[in-house]
Amino acid sequence: MTSAVSATPKMARLVLDGKEIEFPVVVGSEGEVGIDISALRASTGAITLDEAYVNTGSTRSGITFLDGEEGVLRYRGYPIETLAQHCGFLEVAYLLIYGELPTAEQADSFREDIRNHTMLHEDMKSFYNGFPRDAHPMGILSSVVGALSTFYQDAMDVHDPDQVEVSTHRLIAKLPTIAAYSYKKSIGHPFVYPKNSLPYCDNFLHMMFSTPAGEYHADPDFVEALNLLLIVHADHEQNCSTSTVRMVGSSNANLYASVSAGIGALWGPLHGGANEACVDMLERIVEDGGNVKKYVDMAKDKKNHFRLMGFGHRVYKNRDPRATIIKACCDKLLQKHHVKDPLFEVAQELEETALRDPYFVERKLYPNVDFYSGVIYRAMGIPVQMFTVLFAIGRLPGWIAHWKEMHADGSRINRPRQIYVGPTRRDFIPTDQR
Repeated sequence: MTSAVSATPKMARLVLDGKEIEFPVVVGSEGEVGIDISALRASTGAITLDEAYVNTGSTRSGITFLDGEEGVLRYRGYPIETLAQHCGFLEVAYLLIYGELPTAEQADSFREDIRNHTMLHEDMKSFYNGFPRDAHPMGILSSVVGALSTFYQDAMDVHDPDQVEVSTHRLIAKLPTIAAYSYKKSIGHPFVYPKNSLPYCDNFLHMMFSTPAGEYHADPDFVEALNLLLIVHADHEQNCSTSTVRMVGSSNANLYASVSAGIGALWGPLHGGANEACVDMLERIVEDGGNVKKYVDMAKDKKNHFRLMGFGHRVYKNRDPRATIIKACCDKLLQKHHVKDPLFEVAQELEETALRDPYFVERKLYPNVDFYSGVIYRAMGIPVQMFTVLFAIGRLPGWIAHWKEMHADGSRINRPRQIYVGPTRRDFIPTDQR
């Protein structure tokens, strides 16, 4: 089987068993090239095989542009650096979901709509009593989000824009409340109701850290850092969790069920759970005497199964632009608050060592967003099991944007093919003869 791109840039030719078939070449707005193989099986009886979909485009999307070779990330055309510098998280959420940055009036209206939905139905509090005290917050988050569909059956029609709109506002508003409740459950504290006079990030920190016995006033530096982290996590093209949300949504599953599935995908240590795994790794190094060189050498040894978490990226073959943004925030936070923690010292030494070591430099294994985000969350006092939950809150607008885009495009139910490699037809053998 051979293939080649034809002299005419608009078509590609495939030769299979002596038969030549042409397929259209699709060019994106940023010059990305793809071959449309929609008719491949009908024309040839063959399918493509692309393990883990590393070379397969599942859709055409106008939400996020990512160039891993150049280290570029843009939401709806806006560089992530610009948005992080000038916008609040809800402005970025509006941009992703509706396609444009909001006017002042639209931004105020959006914030007001979110404030109107921050409360959870009182009956939902009983859900938390059913979870063990040491339940992982991501398990709780996924379960409670899925259960929202049972409480809000007035907005389940995926083809009704008004119902999708109210579901969107409910999810963005309630996810921080659901998340904060899961933390309070884990430490045996009473749930703290949202305070709608507070901005989005302040409100979350209020629900996390205030108690009936004492008011909590969020440090402005922590609020700024959280806002920044939510923005840089808000979308990242067709990653594992986003693809999951789109696939589940393609069956016309409601938005709550689709997002619940995305939370499950995000939980994995190779995806959103990587920031938690990164801190676990740093703690392991600290407990072993802080010998950074030992662990760097272990990571370079092909016979050793140890790997440095928080370095390199599946897509970026250059610096992760999100990591560059939050590294500056991380340095500012640690320096300003004079944080003394062996874990931070090890993290800084590990970063410096890896950036100088030819092994990492040649392979472009730079510290990624997970490396710095875990350090920042720890400095803010966020418990390690909540790290991925914060990732989910940030990624929610991207999930919703992709879910809506998929339905607007009239996507069919997703149904990948496979190459079967199991046994061929076998004769059945009765139990007494096996």
